[in-house]
Amino acid sequence: MPEPTQQLPPLAITTPDVQTRRLRWAQGILLLFHVTGFLGLAFSQDPSFYLQFVPLNLLLTVGLLFAFQPRRTPAFWSFCLMVMVVGFLVEVVGIRTGLLFGHYEYGKTLGIKWLEVPLMIGVNWLMLTYCTGILVRYLPLPNILRAVVAALLMVGLDICIEPVAVRYDFWRWQYDVIPLLNFKGWLAVSFILQVYFNRVEFDKRNPLVAFVYLVQLLFFFALGMLL
Repeated sequence: MPEPTQQLPPLAITTPDVQTRRLRWAQGILLLFHVTGFLGLAFSQDPSFYLQFVPLNLLLTVGLLFAFQPRRTPAFWSFCLMVMVVGFLVEVVGIRTGLLFGHYEYGKTLGIKWLEVPLMIGVNWLMLTYCTGILVRYLPLPNILRAVVAALLMVGLDICIEPVAVRYDFWRWQYDVIPLLNFKGWLAVSFILQVYFNRVEFDKRNPLVAFVYLVQLLFFFALGMLL
C-alpha cells in the first residue's frame, strides 16, 4: 500500500516583503524616538528627562543601521572599530589642544566620559561617516569626489547640530562662540574618514541610511530654529 503523500510546509513570505516590513518598522521606531525627543526638548518644562535618553537614541540608531547592513564581514567590523577609535581620539586631541576644532569641553548629555570625552562620540562619528559614505555611493563620481561630498554632508549636519548641542549641554565653547576652526576641522577629519570608507571592501548598501540622515537633519534644524 503506497504511503500517503506528505504535504510540504507553506512557502515563507518572500524576502522583499519581509525586508520592506522590517524597514517600515525601523523607520517608525526612529521617527517615534525623534518626534518624542523633539517635542520634549522644544516644549517640555523639564528637558533633562528627555536628554538622558540621548545616548540610548544614538545606540538605537546605530543598531538599526547595522541590522540592515548586508553581510557584516570582518572588514566591515574593522571599519566600524577604526572609525570609532579615530573619532574618539581626534576629540581627545581637540579637547586637550584646541588645535583641531577650537577650545571646547563636553557636558553631561552624551553620557560616560573617558579622557574628558564621551564614549558615545566615537559612535557618533561612525554613524555619520557610514551614513554619508553610503549616501554618496549613488552619485556617478570618482571616489575622491565622493569623499569630498560626503564630508560636506557631515559638516552640513554639524552646522545644524551646533546650536542644539550648546543649548542642551552636549558641549560648550569657550566664550560661547562657535569658531570657524570647528567646521574646518570637521571637514578635514570627515574627508580622511571618507577616504578610508572608500578604501575598505564591504557591501556599501543600506536602505535605512537615507532616512536616518534626513530625520537627523530635520530634527536638529527644526529644534535649532526654535531656540
